[in-house]
Amino acid sequence: MTQIPEERFFERIADRVRLPSEVRPAPSKLKARIYSGLMLRQAAVGRLASFTRMKAAGRPLCFFEELVRIAPASESVKSWNICRVCHARVLAEHLEKPPIYWPNCPYVKFQGPG
Repeated sequence: MTQIPEERFFERIADRVRLPSEVRPAPSKLKARIYSGLMLRQAAVGRLASFTRMKAAGRPLCFFEELVRIAPASESVKSWNICRVCHARVLAEHLEKPPIYWPNCPYVKFQGPG
């Protein structure tokens, strides 16, 4: 029996798949839970980038990240995943349209299209 090359095999399967005419974006609750899980995994591997470094690199910070960044605290404190204690995360993981409006909050961004 001959083997089909892997790429060709997957192309043949993809050719037979029928996609719905309307592709819907993932629910915002799912996006929030995936993001939270990825942040937990990243923090488990090593220290996250500090808010000072993120701001210097041009990344906009949410209200709470900016508060921690300007606080008189060590860079290790400024590397904490403060989303773990933020109400926006909890609301976003449990409600499809959470009442959160903080500028630059990733959980707010998940409510948008796509």
